[in-house]
Amino acid sequence: MFSRITRLRNRHLLLLDLFLIPLASYAAFILRLERFHLATYWPAFLLFTGVALIIMPLVFRSTGIYSLYWRYASIEELLLLAGSVTIGSFLAGGISVALSVISPGRLPFPRSTPIIFLGIALMATAGIRLVLRLLSGQPLTTKTEKQKRVLIAGAGDAGQMLARDIRNHPDRGLQVIGFVDDDPDKQALTVRGLSIFGGREDIPDLVERLGIEEVFIAMPGAPGSEVRAIVEICKEAEVKARILPALSEFLTDAVALRHLRPVDINDLLRREPVQTDLAAVNHLVQGKTVLITGAGGSIGSELCRQIVKARPECLILLGHGENSIFNIHNELRRDFATGRSMVEKIIPIIADIRDRPRLQQIFSQHHPQLVFHTAAHKHVPLMEANPIDAITNNILGTHFLLETCLDHNIERFVLISTDKAVNPTNIMGMTKRMAELLVQEAARRSGQEFVAVRFGNVLGSRGSVVPFFKKQIEAGGPVTVTHPKVSRYFMTIPEAVQLVLQAAALGTEGDLFMLDMGEPIKIVDLARDLIRLSGLTPDEDIKITFSGLRPGEKLHEELYQGHENHTPTEHVKIMRVTSEYQHPANLQQAIAHLHHLAQTGEINEALALIAALVPEYTPPAGISPHRSPDATTAGTIPLHTRWY
Repeated sequence: MFSRITRLRNRHLLLLDLFLIPLASYAAFILRLERFHLATYWPAFLLFTGVALIIMPLVFRSTGIYSLYWRYASIEELLLLAGSVTIGSFLAGGISVALSVISPGRLPFPRSTPIIFLGIALMATAGIRLVLRLLSGQPLTTKTEKQKRVLIAGAGDAGQMLARDIRNHPDRGLQVIGFVDDDPDKQALTVRGLSIFGGREDIPDLVERLGIEEVFIAMPGAPGSEVRAIVEICKEAEVKARILPALSEFLTDAVALRHLRPVDINDLLRREPVQTDLAAVNHLVQGKTVLITGAGGSIGSELCRQIVKARPECLILLGHGENSIFNIHNELRRDFATGRSMVEKIIPIIADIRDRPRLQQIFSQHHPQLVFHTAAHKHVPLMEANPIDAITNNILGTHFLLETCLDHNIERFVLISTDKAVNPTNIMGMTKRMAELLVQEAARRSGQEFVAVRFGNVLGSRGSVVPFFKKQIEAGGPVTVTHPKVSRYFMTIPEAVQLVLQAAALGTEGDLFMLDMGEPIKIVDLARDLIRLSGLTPDEDIKITFSGLRPGEKLHEELYQGHENHTPTEHVKIMRVTSEYQHPANLQQAIAHLHHLAQTGEINEALALIAALVPEYTPPAGISPHRSPDATTAGTIPLHTRWY
């Protein structure tokens, strides 16, 4: 029986409140008037009871009373309930008095009744909730001697919500001792009964003096430099740190204990949160049928997660790998089932963008209006070794997709490009630059809003250096870096996708955008950070070795080509790229010839043709391809140089 009572939920408490409020009102009138006078004031009793039945639940809901887990209620929750009952009682009393005054004949109303009602209602509503607490076996004051003592870095909204959630779940064995915050206006204050002891520099002293066993970093809007500083302090103090993820990773505004996770490299490289024009993105996506190629990949799957927030009519997940499409489809279905997403119509499709008849079939059946093209082969050394697949997927696949979009009058097409398309020195970059040219050429032919968005490496994507380094660290090292000076631009996947959506909303016919990548990061520094995050010491516990640049790799990536100019857009982190470069006049003929060369396996001829179409291409040392002035004409490419 007791177990059934402790399983009561807030909806059951609402029903109990609707029963207890009239009883409390009746008791208040009886105490004020005695039973033999109640008949005279019966209309006043009905008026006050009716008003209280409306006002009290509304106040409870607005103050969060029906969102609390009363099995673990504390003094703080009881104080909140007392305040809510007080507000509700005075509101109900004030409204009732006002109505009695303006009623015909001035309805008699005993004005002290709401005060008596306040006390009785508080005892009734608090009593039933305390019964739940007592029957659950949880004492009103939580024993803390066996709980882990934690300190929260950040006394803002996120830190306070985290502290509240920890208090609501004492069964998880945590006790918040207090906060630290670098804001001098907050220091020495008290929040929810917890002290703000000082700033981040006070963490070592607090760890020793107060027996802190773990620090929770509750600063989801802080840049990576601040997170890095706190993590370093925690390491010096020999205390474990966990963190709330960046704002871009939250699907809701509510911060909870479940969001805490170990600090990772994304946190150390975190930049200022992206300010997104949600109205523009919603206008772009809402009510539309959106198709995403490569939907199971790192960028594609994050696009899916963010696009569903804008409520498209239908989301089509197109990919070649069945496992990745299966995973993102299941995730999105689960989000809909749990109320985290409002998009029910999600269609998974296994298809290859190189199969043009299949693309025609898909577009004819589902009629997409907006296409995000993320599918591509991106691994530089692998594409150096497999140029035909790079050509057929990155160039011909994009061509087939664009032609299908034109056939079906697609409203907008967005190509995900890369900084490796800038002055490319490898086959992957060369093919992605060709994809950009194809998008711009299709936009000029059709007048449609087809755009391309360039950005650099994203942390944690498939094939990126971060998971590769992590595996090497788990194996005991060494961690292999190609060159001590090699650097790359990095951004997080959520940040990149937010900016892609913003660029898509800004884009017009043939636009090419470059995202603000910040400052380049030396790969060897990235390796050292990952080793430290694993609790080890670089060059002592884990060695770092240098293997030399691989085929097609640059020492430093570039953001713009020599003939390109960049101008600001409405968004501070998005630049529009323009060029005086004259695009190939016979690109469609060249693509048809390239298709033939790829089908017949004529690798060298195919690469020579692409090199002639991409004059920015700089081959690796020792290769000097001969380009003809008429190289844009299919079939006239001189083939004096072997490329592979």
